[in-house]
Amino acid sequence: MSTLSSSEKIFDVLIIGAGPIGIACALECKKRGLEYVVVEKGTLTNSLYNYPLNMTFFSTSEKLELDDIPFISINPKPTRNEALEYYRRVATSNKLYINLYESILSVKKVENHFYITSNKNTYTSNNIIVSTGFYDIPKMLNVPGESLPKVMHYYKEAHPFVMQKVVIVGASNSSVDAALEIWRKGGDVTMVIRGSEIGDRVKYWVKPDIENRIKEGSIKAYFNSEIEKITEPEVFIKTPKGTEVLENNFVIALTGYKPDFNFLKSLGVKFSQDGNYFPIYNPETMETNVGGIYLAGVICGGLETHKWFIENSRIHSKIIAENISKKVNTLQN
Repeated sequence: MSTLSSSEKIFDVLIIGAGPIGIACALECKKRGLEYVVVEKGTLTNSLYNYPLNMTFFSTSEKLELDDIPFISINPKPTRNEALEYYRRVATSNKLYINLYESILSVKKVENHFYITSNKNTYTSNNIIVSTGFYDIPKMLNVPGESLPKVMHYYKEAHPFVMQKVVIVGASNSSVDAALEIWRKGGDVTMVIRGSEIGDRVKYWVKPDIENRIKEGSIKAYFNSEIEKITEPEVFIKTPKGTEVLENNFVIALTGYKPDFNFLKSLGVKFSQDGNYFPIYNPETMETNVGGIYLAGVICGGLETHKWFIENSRIHSKIIAENISKKVNTLQN
């Protein structure tokens, strides 16, 4: 992996985000001889790095591969650490141009060029690919007390919650994994679930486990319920039977995340008006309503962040790179 100075170069494409799909886009641009650079505000595959330490993917390793580069895992389903190693090796062995810990501050389009300013560099590019994912902005509960230090929207590992009374909000894969791991490490776990059951998209080998722990009472669960208020010593839960007040040490609200819509708006990207907030783009080219700005990966799904994964959005990189290559060839001819 290499860093690249912006100097006075005009890039064919600037890629925002160095997650798996951003890396895939860089690989495709390199194969086609395009002048590219990737800018990432955190570490390489920043979202994956911030996943729980012991997370196991739903997908098998071959579905996470980029550009037919083999992803070898010793497990039926690869782990977070294996994925980090794989994408790190892909980026470094291919000497991709990636600038890390660099945040985009502004993007301005003048005629056919984009002028991009970061906290470290300035760039000029003919095209931009936005592959920033959705993991940076949590969906808030919007209840009193959510700003207390004991409330968190990310989960890393179980150890801090040993011998603690923990409320976990949500019934997704992340919520279920956290509940089971904290319970097995000695935490007192209560789940608060807005729906009537554990989510249908929970990993099939985990769903029976959490359902049985709830059934036997090892993990308590309030269905059709939501948090009303959080105080330092307690949590107030609105249930079908009225308000319940629980003694509490920590609240882990794993209610999902959303893309940075404000950044897309600042670029001039338009959205659907159906409540799902889908960004407008041409699925045949992945180009948005703003000429020269493309979307890749999960960001294409708006609020439906479960719609796109690594395995089904890898193709975006090929579609975009092919379209940009045609533009470049047209200009050269």
